[in-house]
Amino acid sequence: MNAQPLDRPGVVPYITAWSGEQRLTPAVIATARGIAYPDETPHDRDADGALWVRRALHPGRGRPRYSRVHPQRQRRAMARLLCQICGSPADRDGHGVLWLLEDDRTDWTGWPEGLVTVHPPVCLPCASKAVGLCPHLRGTGAVAVRVRDSVLDGVHGQTYRLHNGRLVPDRQAVVLYEQPEIRWTLAAQAARTLSGCTLVDLHTGRPL
Repeated sequence: MNAQPLDRPGVVPYITAWSGEQRLTPAVIATARGIAYPDETPHDRDADGALWVRRALHPGRGRPRYSRVHPQRQRRAMARLLCQICGSPADRDGHGVLWLLEDDRTDWTGWPEGLVTVHPPVCLPCASKAVGLCPHLRGTGAVAVRVRDSVLDGVHGQTYRLHNGRLVPDRQAVVLYEQPEIRWTLAAQAARTLSGCTLVDLHTGRPL
């Protein structure tokens, strides 16, 4: 289900969770291969073996929870490079796919090259208004970036560990598929590593 066009009041981003989409995730258990569900099905894991949270899929039911992301819609948007606001294909040109990122240009030289993000890309019509709709962008300011290549190589979620033989929550973190910790992570959002990045104008999507 796509969100309403941005020129209408009350627009809700595609990846936003609604109050009517209750969490259905059972308590995880420890196995020899990591965490699992007691009633696990093949749909509970992605192609790389990560276990995902369960949440009902009822977009539009109840009230939008703007600070929360629906795991399945976020995962779909990241896998298919869909706009996080309207759910349509993200904008792409010769410089790459259009992303909006928190303005962290002081973090390292060459930022955002190599950045791992859980925020899906955007389409050009949604780009300029997405800043006001996304809580993580309102506080820090946004930078528009064209990305030539991005790899879906990890997840963000709750990690677990064994303590005195008991399974206990550890931390919320981004975990790459190549890390052993992935077996002990309950995924809630997909993550991509960005490369071939070019800063662009927020309104036109063209290089600065």
